[in-house]
Amino acid sequence: MKKLILVCFHLMMFSLVYSQNFEFKDYTFDDTNMEVPLSLINENEVILQKIIKKEVIVDEKNVRQFSLLHEKIIINSDKSIERNNKVYLPFRMDESVLTNKLRVILRNGKKTELSKDDIKEEINNETSIKYHYYAINGLEKGAIIEKIFILEEAPSFNGRVVGLQSNSPVVNTSFELICPSHLGFKFRSYNGLPEAKLTEKAYGDNKNAYKIEASMIEPLPTDETYANETALSKFFKYKLDSNSATGAKNLNNYREFSGAVYENLHPETDKKADEVILKYIKEIPLSKDLTEQIRNIENKIKTTVSHNRYFDENKSFVEAVKSKQANELDMLRLYTAVFKKLNIGYQTVLTSKRFETYFDKDFETLEQVDEVLFYFPDINKYLEPVSAEYRIPLFNFNYGANYGLFIREREFGGAKMGVGEVKMIEIPDGNTTHDFTDIVIDFTKDTENPEVHTIHKYQGYSATSYQVIKDFVPDDRYKEIVDDIANNFTQEAEKISIKTSNDGIQHLGKDPFIIDVRFHGKDLLQKAGDNLLFNVGVLIGRQMEMYQAEKRVLPVEMYFPHFYTRNITIKLPDGYKIANPEVFNIEHYVKVDGQDAGGWRSSAKQTDKTLEVTNNEYYKSMQFPLTVFEDYKKVVNAAADFNKIVVVLEKK
Repeated sequence: MKKLILVCFHLMMFSLVYSQNFEFKDYTFDDTNMEVPLSLINENEVILQKIIKKEVIVDEKNVRQFSLLHEKIIINSDKSIERNNKVYLPFRMDESVLTNKLRVILRNGKKTELSKDDIKEEINNETSIKYHYYAINGLEKGAIIEKIFILEEAPSFNGRVVGLQSNSPVVNTSFELICPSHLGFKFRSYNGLPEAKLTEKAYGDNKNAYKIEASMIEPLPTDETYANETALSKFFKYKLDSNSATGAKNLNNYREFSGAVYENLHPETDKKADEVILKYIKEIPLSKDLTEQIRNIENKIKTTVSHNRYFDENKSFVEAVKSKQANELDMLRLYTAVFKKLNIGYQTVLTSKRFETYFDKDFETLEQVDEVLFYFPDINKYLEPVSAEYRIPLFNFNYGANYGLFIREREFGGAKMGVGEVKMIEIPDGNTTHDFTDIVIDFTKDTENPEVHTIHKYQGYSATSYQVIKDFVPDDRYKEIVDDIANNFTQEAEKISIKTSNDGIQHLGKDPFIIDVRFHGKDLLQKAGDNLLFNVGVLIGRQMEMYQAEKRVLPVEMYFPHFYTRNITIKLPDGYKIANPEVFNIEHYVKVDGQDAGGWRSSAKQTDKTLEVTNNEYYKSMQFPLTVFEDYKKVVNAAADFNKIVVVLEKK
């Protein structure tokens, strides 16, 4: 995606010459004594000080940026000692590292500075990526780890996010950007972080400085379910906005960016390339249904061209048809070329993952438009172009319920260009993710070993956890996985049969994944005198519990709306009835702004021969503020409470 982001460095004034000496090149350790505030004395660890500095230097040849990180952390627990025995270096050893220092200050004041000999290497077995770290021995409670890193790095002009809040409390922190006075930067802070202050001529007549300072930043929680820490933490964004030397203003804006992206995705093609595309299209099944036609295109491209982000051997995107490999840019060009030839109206959508990068619709930065979708306004659906595990209308839920830059084609004076507009990306219809469970427990043939028949249907995002597996694993492994799925409902009881339907990614977003299981229920049955106790609640599968001792800090943000419909039928043996049908009567609701946002309702109806249980659980909203958290928690925990239900079959 980075190739789509065209940063206009030509807007810089390279003829201006400044010294290559940056202001913090001689930065070293600070022996100022820092005490832990009494309010933080029981924390596992505390960041006493965190200083970040960046300086942009422009000379006649290029633009350079230098970066400083200075951090002091006090160790307050055995857990923190274990975590900090290794201090990983935030760079590769072959990068331009100018300063790399680390020292440990013990409680008695002894200072030990580590050397290069203390730097070790480890390799991630899964990714084969090398990591380097300082190996620290002799840590104790009350010790301070102090580190200083200075790097030369690529300039950050089109948009950068800096977080100043972490899972440990921060006593003091600051960020400073030093830059030539002819460059103007725009900043925006979030969630109570102070705004940046500009000091003109902060380091002589030719350098300005932007600075943010904050103190006593509380830690972010680490164990809250469905919490968007990224969006709710204290952070800021900044970007280059103007250049007084050239008169340029409003740099890195979406108007110019949209035009550049459109041009990049629609290169001119010659006759030979057009012939390749037309031949490729002939292999795609045609459909009068637009959704089905787009799905056929998506399936064709994703099954004949492998996405390889590092592949650069295609001289033109049409060569991907022959090489069967393409980087993201070439794949996007292939999609747009096919859409064009088939007269399918589409828009390119650039966005971010909402649980990783906050998209501010009112602050134009290019760091938040780094993920790509296609939008089809005629059917109001989205396609994720390079992800093998999704099919229209489903896409990574991180992109939904989030803003995006929608780039559509416009024609002016015979010339076609891209015009952008920031709009909300809607998650596919909430009812798309609707799970259905039908369970029949038959005591009529064998009172002490009932036969249980469960049918589970997963649609939408629920199906993504199951439906795509078959296409990516061998048959014997898939059989094992299906058995594991069934165990969630059978509690590993003796199975009679397991059947699945609509396996495979070709069904994703179109047909529900179905698992049909029959098994003997004797392991769920206990005798108590003449009565039979049957653990019926576990048959809906293990459910999440939300019982947290500490007060919730962050509001709930769910991944997507979700609906469940469950029906349970107990066929009773002659002469028996259910003694406690009322245990199924569970009802909880949560409202947001006065509107029904989520709920659980289960009830039972008994006849002479059966007990019919119905349950509806739903989460219409994705946002649940702290003011309704207790109600939300009751709805979530209702499923876990249902798991514990045991019915009593007693003789009439």
